Amino acid sequence: MDYEASIQRALDYIEDHLMETLTLESLAEKACFSPYHFHRVFQAMVGDSVMEYVRKRRLTVAAERLFYHDEKVIDIALEVGFQYQESFNRAFKKHFGMSPKQYRKAEYLSGPFRGKVCLKPKEFQGGVRMEPKLTVKPAFHIIGYELKTRNEDGQNNRDIPEFWQQYIRNDLGANIPSPIHKHVELGLCTDFQPESGEFTYVIGMEVDAGTKPLEGMVYRSFPEQEYAVFTTPKADEAAFTASIQSTWNKVFTEWFPQSGYEHTGTAEFELYDERCYGDDNKEIDIYIPVVKKLQ
Repeated sequence: MDYEASIQRALDYIEDHLMETLTLESLAEKACFSPYHFHRVFQAMVGDSVMEYVRKRRLTVAAERLFYHDEKVIDIALEVGFQYQESFNRAFKKHFGMSPKQYRKAEYLSGPFRGKVCLKPKEFQGGVRMEPKLTVKPAFHIIGYELKTRNEDGQNNRDIPEFWQQYIRNDLGANIPSPIHKHVELGLCTDFQPESGEFTYVIGMEVDAGTKPLEGMVYRSFPEQEYAVFTTPKADEAAFTASIQSTWNKVFTEWFPQSGYEHTGTAEFELYDERCYGDDNKEIDIYIPVVKKLQ
């Protein structure tokens, strides 16, 4: 399947219907993807989540109209898809750092504009082809600590590393009761809400079914699932985070388009074991729940 063409089709549709009601589900249908898979592929290729991209495009159009035209603010708000002027004012000020009325009086057009994205056809550059291990993992249970975050404006990229630092600094893993594999932690994403970008991130360890969590911890269970398991390239401490992020990006931009699989939208996780200890040759496994894509 030509992922670039599918995402470009959705981008073109957004542009042609920017002033209408747009939902992640309807746009996923235009791209011929399931909603969650579309959400992840779109973000990997475009750099914004679907609805974040729509919001930024609408605010960019609004800024241009405010600056160049004398339309009422409420009329512009309605035209770019906001039902209420108050919500438009809040979104505009958060994005541009000033109210719509202040922006209209500015001396020059400025701000974090989001132009329409036009994807270039991806050319295979050679190198090592990603070949994950496909495995069925039986139902499992974890106890750990959870964080509510979202991927809007990269908030999760700030929240999760800070969460890990807190976990390591306070040696929270030592408090998890009766782990099956000591010193093997999972960094798990679940409870996805693609429309808002919200999800739950859990740091924990596998335990036997029914193990009781201590105060401040959570117990979560996950059903049997087929996973594509990717191992990140070996890297030193300085390049370790970048190697993980690069692997995630390549999964959605290089492997999925040729695989015949798509993401199920259920929990995904990174597995941290003794291979990521020390300063050199660090690596982890990334488990992505997959299902054969219907043709």
